[in-house]
Amino acid sequence: MAKGLLLNGLEVLSGRPIPLVVLLSIITFILWSSILNTSSKKKYHLPNLVPGLPIIGNAHQIPSQDFCLHVEKLAKSYGGKMFTLKFGKTFWVFLNNTRDVNELLEKRAAKSSSRMDFPMAAGLMSNHKRMLLLPYGDLWRRERKVAHSILNVNQQNLFQPFQDVESKALLYNYLQDPSCWWKAHGSFSASVIMSVIFGRRAAIGDANTEAALKCSEQFEHYLEPGRAVVDVLPFLMKIPWLKNLQPWRWYGDAQYRRTLGVYRKEMDDLRERRRLGTQKPCFMSELLDSKQDAQFSEEELLFIGGAMIEAGTGTTRLSLHQCVAAAVACPDWPVRVRAQLDQVCGANAERLPDFNDATNLPLIKAAVKESFRWKPTVAETGVPHTLSEDDSYMGFTIPSGSIIVYNHWAIANSSSEYEQPDRFWPERFLNDDLDKPTKGHLGFGTGRRVCVGYNVGVSNMFIALARLLYCFEFEPVPSAPIDLSSPRLLRGSIEKAGFEVKIKVRSEAHRQLIERECRDVAL
Repeated sequence: MAKGLLLNGLEVLSGRPIPLVVLLSIITFILWSSILNTSSKKKYHLPNLVPGLPIIGNAHQIPSQDFCLHVEKLAKSYGGKMFTLKFGKTFWVFLNNTRDVNELLEKRAAKSSSRMDFPMAAGLMSNHKRMLLLPYGDLWRRERKVAHSILNVNQQNLFQPFQDVESKALLYNYLQDPSCWWKAHGSFSASVIMSVIFGRRAAIGDANTEAALKCSEQFEHYLEPGRAVVDVLPFLMKIPWLKNLQPWRWYGDAQYRRTLGVYRKEMDDLRERRRLGTQKPCFMSELLDSKQDAQFSEEELLFIGGAMIEAGTGTTRLSLHQCVAAAVACPDWPVRVRAQLDQVCGANAERLPDFNDATNLPLIKAAVKESFRWKPTVAETGVPHTLSEDDSYMGFTIPSGSIIVYNHWAIANSSSEYEQPDRFWPERFLNDDLDKPTKGHLGFGTGRRVCVGYNVGVSNMFIALARLLYCFEFEPVPSAPIDLSSPRLLRGSIEKAGFEVKIKVRSEAHRQLIERECRDVAL
């Protein structure tokens, strides 16, 4: 049945009979795949292999949206134990508790730190240049080193002036048009990272920044298994006679050109400002001055800058969305946080919170960590790790080349992992690990592939959330209750908010504070 559907689909796409050589290639692949699959089953003992079809495995079971809900259901059916899905030749092992995540992705990181060569996401859409999907090797280490040099904790003093300015602009944008709160989040997160990396700010509606965010959204969609037929049947990429008939190639190539164009424009504009003598100090300009860029091709250099934009915008923007939704859905915690803010900064809007207040605002720090845990909308099924050699665990044997992935949404919503997981409850993080940004949640990934910019993400969220909660209140829209059942519904898109909320300034004194402190820095 699967073979018939594949052949019929190819005939429809080509508009003419399939050439004999292609047909023979497909038949050969089917036979070879069946033999390989039988051999793998005999040699390896995979954890809870979910029944599927020959050749395509479980690809036909993938829902068109909300894949995370599908694998959460599977996690529950297996009692939180590991299970395995198969897509084409590749096994995907899903980890559904933090014990297994820590063992396989942290303690055994030497075996599980590489990435799968996704034909669509890594190949066609990125030309094997996106740092997120680079295999563990020389290029990844060189790019990671460059990124770490600007995003590590020792560079916080570099970021804080920009975070101060942009969080004030965020407040002013809220005050002027609270209905566009989600656009203000995007502008804040993008403008901080753009200021540091390229030396320019990004206002609401900035065309190139919005284009970058759209490219990132479309790319992330293909990190889930089975989203592209070529990921399930990668041999299709190797048949030259089909190159002009592959819609996945048309789409992937178009996305790659679009993404590269966005990053190239940023670099071209920076070089023009350098030529004119108007360029402000920034990371990319210093990289060019230091000649470190010589170790990278032009394309690699563009994707280094692009990777930082992606890392610096997505998590902050969507985590702020989460906090707004949580303030409406769980209205008790903002009351407690505001009481602490009023105690530190004054109940009558005497001054804005700042970074010097961090030690006196543990509830804000805890709320930031809770925003990375609660209802994750970034990599909700985890970013896939690839085994570089065979591994054995809990009586199972997993072959080299298998995907190991933390089931992010399922773990975050598991009552075995968190007390009252549906509740946004900052106090759960008031413990000895409060100041350890990656402890207690999987918002930044895990192991050697943990997000290199997590310190920037935490400080972004601290200053933005502290100031928003100090100055504004968030109320439900009775006719449009927030649906918390799906990350897709919470996330929304670049063009549209995922939910409705009523936002109002806390008092006239808070309004005057925003006007006084923030008007001059607004874009």
